[in-house]
Amino acid sequence: MTRLPGAAHEYPFQILERHLDGFGHVNNATYLEIFEEARWDLITRGGFGLEQVRERMIGPVVLAVDMRFHREAVNRERVVIKTRCLEYRGKVGRLEQVMERADGLPSCTAVFTFGLFDLRARRLLRPTPEWLKAVGLAP
Repeated sequence: MTRLPGAAHEYPFQILERHLDGFGHVNNATYLEIFEEARWDLITRGGFGLEQVRERMIGPVVLAVDMRFHREAVNRERVVIKTRCLEYRGKVGRLEQVMERADGLPSCTAVFTFGLFDLRARRLLRPTPEWLKAVGLAP
């Protein structure tokens, strides 16, 4: 069983018909959209939402993702996306997200490699204190 130790950001979510593929379960690409929605909730609640991104012209960028599919997520199922930042080294961080079913078992686990991107200079930045707070690595 995959569980996130310590304090993880929790994002309740309900699987709907529009999330399903022809097999009647969540499409693999849709997991990425759901996880992104949960990440935006994390950083917005942490004080670094879209308004701050537009003001500062810096924001999150995904560099890589490793996804593992464990069990189907199906129509009208209520799940929780648990998100936590694993580490930040230099300009690059790693963040884990788990879609957990009501029975506590994971449906999908993803580890994202990400950074803070300067929208003007088009390059990665070292994380600011505000950014570290937004991703849960600072008080």
